[in-house]
Amino acid sequence: GQHINVSVEIDGRRRTRPYSPANAEGDPNIELTIGRHDGGLVSNYLFEHARTGMVVGLDSVGGDFTLPAAGVGRTLFVSGGSGITPVMSMLRTLRARRHTGETVFVHYARSEEEACYREELADIARAMPNVTVLRGYTRTPAGSDVEGRFGTRHLPATMANPDAVYVCGPPALVDAVREIFPNAGSESFIPPMFDLTAESSGGQVTFTGSAVEVTDDGRPLLNQAEDAGLTPESGCRMGICFSCTRRKTSGVVRNVITGAVSSTEEEDVQICVSAPVGDVAINL
Repeated sequence: GQHINVSVEIDGRRRTRPYSPANAEGDPNIELTIGRHDGGLVSNYLFEHARTGMVVGLDSVGGDFTLPAAGVGRTLFVSGGSGITPVMSMLRTLRARRHTGETVFVHYARSEEEACYREELADIARAMPNVTVLRGYTRTPAGSDVEGRFGTRHLPATMANPDAVYVCGPPALVDAVREIFPNAGSESFIPPMFDLTAESSGGQVTFTGSAVEVTDDGRPLLNQAEDAGLTPESGCRMGICFSCTRRKTSGVVRNVITGAVSSTEEEDVQICVSAPVGDVAINL
């Protein structure tokens, strides 16, 4: 269920994105199923250029979207689109552990043609009597086991009172599941929306490792560093992959997604989502 940072060089710049391996825990091979998205820089590059022998960077496994070490009881998995990968990893792991608890796996896609792992999921359901696999196709419902998008009306077909719920997919799906199951474990790699045109704090931003100083313009530190001619490593640009983390040596920053303000003098911050609040010094 965790994600790993995948880095490739595109037009001379290292680009990093987090992807969730789909293989079972303990599998010696890493399997990545990457959805190609309109405007997706790294996903489109990999779709067009990935080949046997291609070298990519892999590092920084992270995330707390995981199965408990002690095992699970009655479990409901819900996924949408390419969000199937971490929950597919969980299901494969349960199969490898010979899990016998009741398990329901619901996957939503726009159509049958866009649904990943159809044949393998059918094979797992046939091989494991405790596993039920349901499909929901939101645009072409032919072949669907549940109609429309996730909601309370789907509970009779899925699982009304699970011991554990895991959901990964677009924010609307995650929100729908958590409205019914507030304690559901969730993951979503859809970029959060935040304002890049915030007002300047009037402070000075000092990039201490480069002897560069700029006047804060209100945007995240990553954007300001790039406009100043610096090339810090970065990846997702949405506060997930942590590849842009740098040491703040003084000053106050605000997380542009959550609004949280931090005044700790010496701390590591994600510069892609951290904006200055007054004077700030960053080791970059």
